[in-house]
Amino acid sequence: MASGDGIRIPSRLPLLLTHEGVLLPGSTVRLSVDSPRNMQLVGQRLLKRSSLKSTIIGVIPNTRDPEHDSDDLPTLHKIGTAGMAVQVVGSNWPKPHYTLLITGLCRFRVEQLDKLEQYTAPEAGGALEAGGELQELSSNFYQAALQTLPDVVASMIRTSNQEKLQVLDAVSLEERFRKALPLLTRQIEGLRLLQKTRRASPDNEKRVLSVRKGGVFPGRQFGLDEEDEDEDGDEAAALERKVLGANMPEAAHKVCLKELKRLKKMPQSMPEYALTRNYLELMVELPWSRSTKDCLDIHAARTLLDNDHYAMDKLKRRTSVGRSIARTLGREFQRIALGGVCDQSDIRGHRRTYVGSMPGRIINGLKTVGVNNPVFLLDEVDKLGKSLQGDPAAALLEPLCGRNPVGNPSSPVRSALCPPQVLDPEQNHSFTDHYLNVAFDLSQVLFIATANTTATIPPALLDRMEVLQVPGYTQEEKVEIAQRHLIPTQLEQHGLTPQQLHLPPDSTQHIACRYTREAGVRSLERKIGAVCRAVAEAAVRPRGAFRAVSVSELSSETASAPPPDGATPPDGAPPPELPIVIDPAALRDILGPPLFELEVSERLTLPGVALGLAWTPLGGEIMFVEASRTEGEGQLTLTGQLGDVMKESAHLAISWLRANAKTYQLTNMAGSPDPLEGTDIHLHFPAGAVTKDGPSAGVTIVTCLASLFSGRLVRSDVALTGEITLRGLVGGIRDKVLAAHRAGVKRVVIPRRNQQDLDELPANVRADLDFVAAGNLDEVLNASFDGGFPTVTGVQAVHGLSSKL
Repeated sequence: MASGDGIRIPSRLPLLLTHEGVLLPGSTVRLSVDSPRNMQLVGQRLLKRSSLKSTIIGVIPNTRDPEHDSDDLPTLHKIGTAGMAVQVVGSNWPKPHYTLLITGLCRFRVEQLDKLEQYTAPEAGGALEAGGELQELSSNFYQAALQTLPDVVASMIRTSNQEKLQVLDAVSLEERFRKALPLLTRQIEGLRLLQKTRRASPDNEKRVLSVRKGGVFPGRQFGLDEEDEDEDGDEAAALERKVLGANMPEAAHKVCLKELKRLKKMPQSMPEYALTRNYLELMVELPWSRSTKDCLDIHAARTLLDNDHYAMDKLKRRTSVGRSIARTLGREFQRIALGGVCDQSDIRGHRRTYVGSMPGRIINGLKTVGVNNPVFLLDEVDKLGKSLQGDPAAALLEPLCGRNPVGNPSSPVRSALCPPQVLDPEQNHSFTDHYLNVAFDLSQVLFIATANTTATIPPALLDRMEVLQVPGYTQEEKVEIAQRHLIPTQLEQHGLTPQQLHLPPDSTQHIACRYTREAGVRSLERKIGAVCRAVAEAAVRPRGAFRAVSVSELSSETASAPPPDGATPPDGAPPPELPIVIDPAALRDILGPPLFELEVSERLTLPGVALGLAWTPLGGEIMFVEASRTEGEGQLTLTGQLGDVMKESAHLAISWLRANAKTYQLTNMAGSPDPLEGTDIHLHFPAGAVTKDGPSAGVTIVTCLASLFSGRLVRSDVALTGEITLRGLVGGIRDKVLAAHRAGVKRVVIPRRNQQDLDELPANVRADLDFVAAGNLDEVLNASFDGGFPTVTGVQAVHGLSSKL
């Protein structure tokens, strides 16, 4: 028998059983093959033979092939389609399967079935379209087109599998037209309705009735950009419903709709289809608005936390001056975290030839804010890394071509690097991101970078920045910040009001002095939060659980302890009177014993101890220097993780004191004028786990050793900083002086050339402290000891190691 196209159809056809779709004559479909019998058909019939006859198979629709060869064949659909396998694609992962591209040729009726080989043996004239009058007119193009028209129409329009089966079962041409024409009419009416709606409402966000498979369903809505859905279900439509129900922010919603529009126009065979679909699935799975209901059972929550955690890290919150600058200028704000970035592509983007390429953080930030003149906060620029993928600090040289700001307005000792001119228009007006591959003008962007220290910033990058040091706060400033900002914020976060809790300035200052010792206010805010939690816990306790307590009993342990089993709280026991005023006694119960004592006077009770001042990236700190001596061979031992500069300062101090031992009446343990004769010196810097280095500890070491050798006590209210020669300047004077003020020091000794730095100090700090601007070590020693440090009359001091400013 022969098809309408003149192709000779064998009398016996291998059968392919499928339930995925319906193959009609004249149409082409793609079918999946994974069952044993169908896999055997492909392997033995299609892959091992090369003749045209071997590519013709029979496709039986609406029939599922058994999963095992031993299973009986199901009842076959009586009408099938002879088709030609145009393409065979196979894979062995994750399991063996084939995909066939088959073009329908003609119908056939199953007359006889050989179960072993699954070949049909149709009787004479079994080909429904190959005999009689139709075969005689097969050469006529018009008649041939008329024969296949119903099948082609039914395969092209949106119809269900059941409707296609009805067209396939229609043997006569007239019956096929009766089945296909209503389907075509329904499709045309739906398209007319859609076109009319588009003309009436051009807004793409409006919804219209959707033309679904099987007709127009009132009440079903879809976007005007919706494309035809796949036959077995539309992934794009399902994703669109999830996007609409995700309640995500407007910016994310717009991105998802844009990607969804691209997804609908994209064939599933494209590699980008899976990437876009995975991106949309991730977006709809994120918990944009989902949350759990809070458990307000205080005792149950405490029990669970105590069982799971011995101690918990506390969250910290910080404000950003960068955001305030943007708000002041009326600009958009974007923060870019650079800590740990070690790939230059994070700054300049990936080239689009790479899989998963994306623009850099600068272009991505501009895309996020939607304007070309935002304020960019480059956070933690001092913590950029370097790897085989390039140097991101070098990649920043082009965008930061002007003198740009660096610093951290939220943490007082961090550096702020800000530009006098935001960017150099001669260079960064044509910043090229690898992903864009076109120039972008960054000359209107205001860059503000933050850093804890400038030591780790590459010199070439630092040269493009103006460094603004943000100093630490004084105690008075901390109290004012707490009263204005920190306390109201913590009260709001803990559901309290000023009528319920009052934290006086004296108590706030007590927290700042005795429970925190920092340049900023982060620890102070955490301590205030702990006080608020203790009061809030007492406030939510049932009325019957209140008992008459003093303010000092509001500690977390006392307030959270439930009544003993079987015990009944006294009826009518009133809650604490409001507002609850926090005094130092309550602070001790809530926060525990003070973490910092005024230890300066307590530790300077023996000769050989002096107080120095040090600068750290986190602010100024006081630093004790302790010396002791034992009988020995004149050895000097240094401990406390000292750097080379401090070790040299210690040896220089020993040499200077030995040279001037007679002048200052310095002796060893036996009274000899050589302090090191028969004596070993041990010089220790406490906090041994912290690395220390720098030249400014020189005068402190000299004072400490002079106290040891003379047997006199250093004044307990004196702190020192400066090199032994006192020739050069030392840095961080403001932070060091603030640290001394926090520690209760009354006199600060500094190099004379640093006297100009005192103008930067607050007026109240200058009024509280006595500053000694020393020009030589004689002045340092006289200022460090009560009554001065007298010399022997008539003995000339050795000036080889001392100098004047």
